[in-house]
Amino acid sequence: MRKPLALAATVVATALVLAGCSSSTSSEDPADATIAIGSLYEPQNLSNTQGGGQGVTEAFNGNVYEGLYRLTDDGEVEPLLAESEEVSEDGLTYTITLRDDVTFHSGKALTSADVKASVEAVTAEDSQSARKSAFSVISGIETPDDRTVVFTLSQRSISFLYNLAYIWIVNADATDLTTTEDGTGPYTLDEWKQGSTLTLTRWDDYWGEPAANAEVVFTYFTDATAQNNALLTGEIDVITSIQSPDALEQFASNDDYTISEGTSTTKELLAFNDRVAPFDDPLVRKAIYSAIDTEKLLTSIWGDYGTLIGSMVPPTDPWYEDLTDVNPYDVDLAKQQLAEAGYPDGFEFTLDTPSYDPHPAVAEFLQSQLAEVGITVNINTISADEWYTKVFQERDFEATLQEHVNDRDVVWYGNPDFYWGYDDAQVQQWVAEAEQAATTEEQTALLTQVNEKIAEDAASVWLYLYPQIVVASSDLSGYPVNGLNSQFFAYDITKS
Repeated sequence: MRKPLALAATVVATALVLAGCSSSTSSEDPADATIAIGSLYEPQNLSNTQGGGQGVTEAFNGNVYEGLYRLTDDGEVEPLLAESEEVSEDGLTYTITLRDDVTFHSGKALTSADVKASVEAVTAEDSQSARKSAFSVISGIETPDDRTVVFTLSQRSISFLYNLAYIWIVNADATDLTTTEDGTGPYTLDEWKQGSTLTLTRWDDYWGEPAANAEVVFTYFTDATAQNNALLTGEIDVITSIQSPDALEQFASNDDYTISEGTSTTKELLAFNDRVAPFDDPLVRKAIYSAIDTEKLLTSIWGDYGTLIGSMVPPTDPWYEDLTDVNPYDVDLAKQQLAEAGYPDGFEFTLDTPSYDPHPAVAEFLQSQLAEVGITVNINTISADEWYTKVFQERDFEATLQEHVNDRDVVWYGNPDFYWGYDDAQVQQWVAEAEQAATTEEQTALLTQVNEKIAEDAASVWLYLYPQIVVASSDLSGYPVNGLNSQFFAYDITKS
């Protein structure tokens, strides 16, 4: 049976969630309830290997699709479709035994062949999975019987089971997975009305504990104000992550709503294309960093919420350290660094900015701040689809704004082919050695060095760590409050 959902929020946040159980009565059986979830992140498609984006992770991860392992809401790795595993003494062979009572929504029984095909889909040449490079260590996958999968690695990978939690196990015979699904989770896809809603229905043949509600409807909004109004009018029951503190007062003063602040892993980045001038010069990047008053930015966007960070690493990662002083806000220093880099009069660049909140406001703030050191910022507002194609796929940009939601993603700076193009041989070596480490202590020490080096190089500007604020109707309980990797487990949500 599925383990109860673990929450790693603060004591206050936990108390708020518990307080979310309303004393009001309803003639409807909670098990028959429909849960309406408001989100700004509609999937691009329904595949995690073809650029579905964070929206498909939010809706499908753990709800429709499951992995061999699961990352709980507090970031712990626990078995899910895997019953057990054995690791060889040299760390190069992982033998995983599958549960024997799992079927896909199509009715087909889960076998090791499905696991093999699912991993190979992530590592395929045309895969757009952000975790693709993490599995380059796999040198072979064997399926000696239907319940056994044997992974052979070319080198030790201390994060291998953690990384497996990101792979959805999909029916190997399924087709057209950009618009349909065939997973093993507690919900099946009922209907996706693109531009509007995505509906999941409880699957009665689920191998584990059935979902506590009958149906989940993700309703998608293009701006935060419309989403907030939908919660006020009862069109939706919960907002997975509030995008502006200005919206909170209308809920804070109303007993019909519960506000919960959890733990976030979402970083707001000013990401440079480090391949192109002038951003191929660390001194230019550092000058831009020091020209930005990140504390003022955070306050202007989030008020008293959110956290300043000086690198890609949030406080919940094992290798976190406070590096906010590495590139301090100092306009005189910024001007000096620009002059040393050969740009005493500044320069001009285009900032590709996603059109959804809070990016436009952040872009305007940066435009104003950088003008003070002679840098002209031309804001080019683009949709999420355009960002994915133009920036992530084609690398056709100078600088961009983007939120990065995953934990432990500092390792992407060890991949020179990633969209921002940061290329440092020492960082690449440290990342590789960290993954081959025999102990978590060795891994932590090496990734701490990575953290310090990318901060010193200002590989990007890490503007702030988002707060994770969930606002829900007070008759709702059982929802996750932490913002780990965009996942939003819906199966324990109940409505009284």
